[in-house]
Amino acid sequence: MIRKIVDYQKLNVDILNLLVEKFPDGYDGDDIISFRNANNELIDAVEVRTDDTIYLVKIGIKLVKAMEQHEEEEEGEEDYEGR
Repeated sequence: MIRKIVDYQKLNVDILNLLVEKFPDGYDGDDIISFRNANNELIDAVEVRTDDTIYLVKIGIKLVKAMEQHEEEEEGEEDYEGR
């Protein structure tokens, strides 16, 4: 299985969909994985998986905003399609 660390700025729609699906109400402390990178910096991330890849998505306020915005856009599309 492939493991990837992804910054929120490099998220594609598929990974963002996985995040919103796994954490529809947001994530909490139990969902956060902390580790040190090669520069010995402490990184906090949440995990989402596909069939062949484990993604550790770095968290921060910008990730939360991106997830919320994506979810609102998805809901807007559903409302539009339902008319």
